[in-house]
Amino acid sequence: QVQLVESGGGLVQAGGSLRLSCAASGGVFNYYAMGWFRQAPGKEREFVAASYWSGGRQYYADAVKGRFTISRNNAKNVVYLQMNNLEPEDTAVYYCAAHPNIPVDGNGINYWGAGTLVTVSS
Repeated sequence: QVQLVESGGGLVQAGGSLRLSCAASGGVFNYYAMGWFRQAPGKEREFVAASYWSGGRQYYADAVKGRFTISRNNAKNVVYLQMNNLEPEDTAVYYCAAHPNIPVDGNGINYWGAGTLVTVSS
């Protein structure tokens, strides 16, 4: 059974950094795109970043470009989201996702993690 388990969330001050991890099991990691989405209180889910196994392509939401970096360790079946220069607006539950392609609206994605909370204080 496919499982995605996030970790690394927590409370950080504005300007600080966190690294989220998503461990995948069940055979989904290879050949799949892995992505991160987030949902802030009272807001809709939004795309953050995606990493494609083929060609190493990476995509980012405009709001996080230059501050967040997605990477993956295919040998360990883990995808990371390094978040630097965090802002209070980054406060959200962050979800890991896996699918052959990651649509920015998140619709149709096969696999989701349970989420990890990131809180950025001002």
